[in-house]
Amino acid sequence: MTITITAFERSPDGGKGLARDTRVRWALEEVGQAYEVRLVSFRAMKEPAHLRMHPFGQIPTYEEGDLVLFETGAIVLYLAQTRAGLLPDDANARARAITWMFAALNTVEPPILDLVIVKFQEGDKPWAKERLPLVAERIRDRLVQLSARLGDAEWLDGAFSAGDLMMVSVLLRLRPSGILDEFPSLAAYVARGEARPAYQRAFAAQWAVNAAEPQAG
Repeated sequence: MTITITAFERSPDGGKGLARDTRVRWALEEVGQAYEVRLVSFRAMKEPAHLRMHPFGQIPTYEEGDLVLFETGAIVLYLAQTRAGLLPDDANARARAITWMFAALNTVEPPILDLVIVKFQEGDKPWAKERLPLVAERIRDRLVQLSARLGDAEWLDGAFSAGDLMMVSVLLRLRPSGILDEFPSLAAYVARGEARPAYQRAFAAQWAVNAAEPQAG
């Protein structure tokens, strides 16, 4: 059964792997699942056809037969639970890997997204200059905790899992700020994720779309 995901026609990051479809592409590559991509414009994302799949008008979406999913955490979890390669066989280890998925999305990512918002969406507000260091400090507090937990381990809990896929994807959004470089063990952890062949294939696929010349019309 054909799997189709949606992605930006032209990604705001220029194809650097920060758009959320990269997370789903990576998961699909890790489990060895072929897929197709339907590119959507910013205008099309707000039109009824797309809103029926994603009520908030975002990407990615996931279609497999009659199943339509949105939210990267839900999509990656579904793939991890229905295909081998992203969750351990042991029940307790599976539960811990899923916990790390939620930790990435619910605990680590929110202040990182706040930093993006302050810089690019609220940068012209009179209070933005004062808010920026407060947000950066909240990020650093989380990274101190995460770094302590990771220690000198290769991955968060034994072998690479969907928890690592999600955490690496979240931390990648920090790279432009320079904050990630303040935590060498986490920077190395992210680099290990990027070095995985599945990530390389996912990145190349997203980059190829955005590196192409825009079509006329």
